[in-house]
Amino acid sequence: MASQGFGVRQTISAALLFTVVLFFLPALTVRSDPAGQSPEAGGLPNGEAVLPIERTPSAVSTGGRDKGRAVRLLTREGEVLDLTMAEYLWGVVAAEMPAVFEQEALAAQACAARTYTVVRQNGSKHPEADICGDSTCCQAYIDRSAAEARWGLSAREYGEKIDRAVAETDGLGILYEGSPIQALFFSSAPGKTVDAVEVWGNPVAYLKSVDSPEGEEVPNYRTQVVLGAEEVKSLTLAAYPGADLSGDPGLWFGEASRNEGGGVISIPLGGVTLTGGQVRSLFSLRSACFTVAWDGSQFTFDVTGYGHGVGMSQYGANAMAKTGSTFSDILTWYYTGTEVGELW
Repeated sequence: MASQGFGVRQTISAALLFTVVLFFLPALTVRSDPAGQSPEAGGLPNGEAVLPIERTPSAVSTGGRDKGRAVRLLTREGEVLDLTMAEYLWGVVAAEMPAVFEQEALAAQACAARTYTVVRQNGSKHPEADICGDSTCCQAYIDRSAAEARWGLSAREYGEKIDRAVAETDGLGILYEGSPIQALFFSSAPGKTVDAVEVWGNPVAYLKSVDSPEGEEVPNYRTQVVLGAEEVKSLTLAAYPGADLSGDPGLWFGEASRNEGGGVISIPLGGVTLTGGQVRSLFSLRSACFTVAWDGSQFTFDVTGYGHGVGMSQYGANAMAKTGSTFSDILTWYYTGTEVGELW
């Protein structure tokens, strides 16, 4: 009886072991694909799956000081969002600067954007919000999910770079004599930035012209705008009805006064003296660094750089970062006489 009972127990044990193996076998044989996709189902050719963007974890968390500050954002669609400063700055950096830029350039952008935001919060143009998401008024902003969708397979890498840029500068701003500055920035300069007095007529101690190291590596660094005489005439008279644009179009523009970087400070047009910025706006030029020529049938504007030219050049910041400059080096270079310090 004992040997028979032992045989029965062996049979039962074998059956149990067989059941356990059958239960766990599928889990042991499924390949470790994070999204559970095969190449035919949308994965990559080598069996690597694309992790859905909304599930992509961030390995970098932003600092605590920005998380404790609130920002009310008026979106371009008219919605008011309540965000933390960390969330808001992520969206500004993603919208305002290419995520492929150097880490220290992104950090400089985050710090400049934070400083700009603080100043706007103390005197907003928008009664219902601190700041808006329109770059022509305040600062551009993009929602994280929209930015990551735009970046595709680079979403995780770029998202974490911007996380680090915000975290690296957590709570820091650009200060002049202890107060946050108007941290203006733009895309690219033609060798030098522009003194604020040239653009807006008022001198600002920390917004002076400085050398900027970017150049031909900048996309569309040199552009052309070609306009016929009638188009120049109609655009000019609509904005400046006192201009005299009769006679030979070749005589409409006078000799330009230029700054050290080649930008136009002022130029006569039909007897009315305009600033370079006014001409830039009038004819939709990318910057106020331009020359204009008449060939008997049309005007050709040759333009260098992009933006108003005051404050930090984003491509210049990236060029500085490539040669080892820190975000603090970049900011104190472009904003004369400033220092980087805590805002809160």
